[in-house]
Amino acid sequence: RLRDQEQAFLAQLQIERTKSERLLLNVLPKAIAERLKAGHRTIVDSFIDSTVLFADIVGFTRISVRQSPQRTVQLLNEIFSSFDRIAEQHEVEKIKTIGDAYLVAGGLLEHDGVDFAVDARDYTAASLRLALEMRQYMETLSKQKNMSLAIHVGICSGPVVAGVIGTRKFIYDLRGDTVNIASRITDEARSGIILVDSTTYKRSRHQFEFE
Repeated sequence: RLRDQEQAFLAQLQIERTKSERLLLNVLPKAIAERLKAGHRTIVDSFIDSTVLFADIVGFTRISVRQSPQRTVQLLNEIFSSFDRIAEQHEVEKIKTIGDAYLVAGGLLEHDGVDFAVDARDYTAASLRLALEMRQYMETLSKQKNMSLAIHVGICSGPVVAGVIGTRKFIYDLRGDTVNIASRITDEARSGIILVDSTTYKRSRHQFEFE
């Protein structure tokens, strides 16, 4: 009987450990989560190149004041959950949400032993396809809900510094001019427009149509 209790305890312990690991993977990229589990206290990485994408919902403050807080949160959750699914399909890493803005990056964990030029084109193209699909999703959702829903997007490619910030409620975050420029050109982009920097354009001009 004692043996049975011990086995039941170990089984329950494994279930709880699996839940904890799944929760950690919802917060952090898998490679970063593994490093934290291995006991790394400080995680800071410099990447010579990444493609950073900001997507911001147009006029969301105006939308939120016209409906209840519950419906506002439900709408935001519906949109960002769909963005999560699309980002995962394109193998682009979600970093965080900031209010009604959504931040992702491509290429952060893909430089080990890979030809850099080919790799860069791959994750930059994936980020652009992601932006197009996110825009299409918002157009479809707008028709379904009979309300004006759109995003404007800024994309920039270049070096970034990434790391785990904080010890409680920590996040894997990005820093650097590439992130700042992506944020700024998002503000410059009109509703429904995907605006990119010159590096992203030069890298992808033969794969996509630009204006």
